[in-house]
Amino acid sequence: MSDTDALNIPRSSFPRVVIVGGGFAGVALAKKLSGKEVQVVLLDKNNYHTFQPLLYQVSTGGLEPDSIAYPIRKILQDYPNFFFRMAEMQQVQTGNQKIVTNIGSLSYDHLVIAAGSETNFFGNTEIEKNGMAMKSIPQSLNLRSMILENFEQALLTDNLHERDALMNFVIVGGGPTGVELAGALAEIKKGILPKDYPDLDTRRAQINLIQSGDRILKEMSENASKKAEDFLESLGVQIWKNTRVTSYDGKKVTTKTDLEFEAATLVWAAGVKAVSIKGLDAQEILKPGNRLQVNEYNQVQGFENIYAIGDIACMEKEDTPRGHPMMAQPAIQQGRHLGDNLVRLLEGKKMEPFIYKDKGSMATVGRNKAVVDLKNYKFQGVFAWFVWMFVHLFFLIGFRNRMIVFVNWVYNYVRFDREARLIIRPYQRDYSWFKE
Repeated sequence: MSDTDALNIPRSSFPRVVIVGGGFAGVALAKKLSGKEVQVVLLDKNNYHTFQPLLYQVSTGGLEPDSIAYPIRKILQDYPNFFFRMAEMQQVQTGNQKIVTNIGSLSYDHLVIAAGSETNFFGNTEIEKNGMAMKSIPQSLNLRSMILENFEQALLTDNLHERDALMNFVIVGGGPTGVELAGALAEIKKGILPKDYPDLDTRRAQINLIQSGDRILKEMSENASKKAEDFLESLGVQIWKNTRVTSYDGKKVTTKTDLEFEAATLVWAAGVKAVSIKGLDAQEILKPGNRLQVNEYNQVQGFENIYAIGDIACMEKEDTPRGHPMMAQPAIQQGRHLGDNLVRLLEGKKMEPFIYKDKGSMATVGRNKAVVDLKNYKFQGVFAWFVWMFVHLFFLIGFRNRMIVFVNWVYNYVRFDREARLIIRPYQRDYSWFKE
């Protein structure tokens, strides 16, 4: 078998489109190419698509992971000329139009990079080692286990200082991820911990949200930011603005000010960066956040048949000088648009430039508390919370997942409970450090 056949993809008379990444952008593109005269090969290191906006609910026991994940093969199983391989791309060889993966190499006619993003620790290796990220289902399960293990450990000590540290949570980053996680933890503290741990004074548990700027949800309107802050404070979350975390050794959180925290849990939600692609890492095409510079057709600078969509793409335009937001909507829209453009290209027609349609942004803080910014309307509170739920249910893949999430939300709302607080895969941690 030649190296181009190492992934056991049959040769075809149709042009081969290789898509790297099964996130929002990659799946949207693959769907658009279904039934067209192209051979589509989708690669991802996981065999499932993750609905990342709800990862925080997995971390806090509100949902089981299989309710926000969906098999990639099932999404595209009825599409002709479609192939999926569970593989991780290692390098792009632009000279001979091949990609190298951990299971072999593959040639392409058109290559689409939709590999997404990862947590950005901004070079702070100590925080990366000791802090917790929340960008994937395994990471969310690790965080869920550690949160519960910390409370189990708190029961075993009579040292008040040590117990407080085990029940102290520090969330770094006041974006939607940090805000939603802080709100979920605050609701757990209020309604669940007293019942689960009656022999533990859970009132001493603290949720601290640290933001380096002067307001949380800085990408949303000032009114939404202020209202979200009010919601969090009403739930007992302590918000520290204009504060930058500099180090975390696993026990003590240090900032640029004189503020310090003794905490067993630090969740880093302060930023993301695009996944690095070897072979497409020349400085002239890399933009801030490790994103690939693309033109208005999503073509990577300097290449006609290599494209980037979603979080990894940076399309600088007058209205988006830093590229589009690294969120689901731009990724979905770019995936669909590129699918249409590839069909136009194969039909000998001109491609059309991508125009982003901003459908607004939203964040939930907790039960009956959310903020929504639409183009012409901005609202908060109960109605915003219902809108947030409807939108997230709509974009979940699979009827079963929608039903499971909906039933879970209704149950949690009526019973004020989160029954997925299970330590299925223990997070290995050395607690002796807290006894020193």
